[in-house]
Amino acid sequence: MVKKAWTAIGLMSGTSMDGVDAALITTDGEAMLEPGLHLTTPYDSAFRDRLRDLIADPCDVASVEQELTAFHARAVSALLRAADISPTEVDVIGFHGHTVLHKPEEARTWQIGDGAKLARDTGIDVVYDLRSADVAAGGQGAPLAPVFHRALAAKMPRPLAVLNIGGVANVTWIGDGEDALIGYDTGPGNALLDDWIRRHTGNPFDRDGALGAAGRSHPLKLAKLMTHPYFNEKPPKSLDRDAFAAIAVDVLRDLSVEDGAALLTAFTVETISQAAIHMPLQPRQWIVVGGGRHNQALMDGLRARIDAEITSGDAIGWSGDAVEAQAFGYMAVRSRLGLPISYPGTTGTPRPMSGGVLAQKP
Repeated sequence: MVKKAWTAIGLMSGTSMDGVDAALITTDGEAMLEPGLHLTTPYDSAFRDRLRDLIADPCDVASVEQELTAFHARAVSALLRAADISPTEVDVIGFHGHTVLHKPEEARTWQIGDGAKLARDTGIDVVYDLRSADVAAGGQGAPLAPVFHRALAAKMPRPLAVLNIGGVANVTWIGDGEDALIGYDTGPGNALLDDWIRRHTGNPFDRDGALGAAGRSHPLKLAKLMTHPYFNEKPPKSLDRDAFAAIAVDVLRDLSVEDGAALLTAFTVETISQAAIHMPLQPRQWIVVGGGRHNQALMDGLRARIDAEITSGDAIGWSGDAVEAQAFGYMAVRSRLGLPISYPGTTGTPRPMSGGVLAQKP
């Protein structure tokens, strides 16, 4: 029997706070997967600051949530115009929202974003709140992308690792067989580095890793960062964006901009390298997606520390900036079909679970 092909839009507002990634895909929610157009709509600096303030002190949630949702609706409209299709040609939107708090050890995860408003504003059904059911069942609620990574890499030699470097870095290990799927957050991605660069230069990130490449990383300070208890925990495990902020403030004190950038880059590299000890077999290849792949100092560091081929997703025909958004479109379809989006090996949920809340268009 031929399965239905769904047209979906995935929306991702990353922990790096860059803006909204919107991506079209066509999929049956299983093996059939055809990525389509992708657009990134940057946040303006004022709204980015409001998001940062909200995470530090969530006191103006309703106002920021409505503005965030309206921003996502505009991103959907821009994508539809660019693809020259109408809302009636899209079956569902997967809406991640923006994470304000993620503390699975307290059974709490919080992504703001009004799914019902987005459905009204776009005229398309929306699946949102994709993490809460997993956390309520005892899982970490993250990472959720491994099920999509497996579909995306279906024809590639295994074992394989897909490394996503966003605000937090996470890895998916894919082996042979349905159950050979593991995922976990490795540690910091871009968030600490981005915040350091913004605070000291006013720029949003270390373009091409230039400042990190110009500094020195201070091995003793790196060793202190690596004493964080998270790195002794076994997966499944996941992180809040600011999990390392307190220890980083202490360790970075009195460093130059360049040396701080070099240290934080080395911290991300070291945590990713150390995270490989949790894999049953070492991957033949690591495919890197997310914003961190643009940081040449970071990519060079990974190639120096990991004894395997390190490849940008773009080099094998993936859109490295679109993968997370595509994943949430894929998961929205799986949610509509009642298929699992999280597994014992990816989030620690006691059984394979579907998830998400459906908001229907008017």
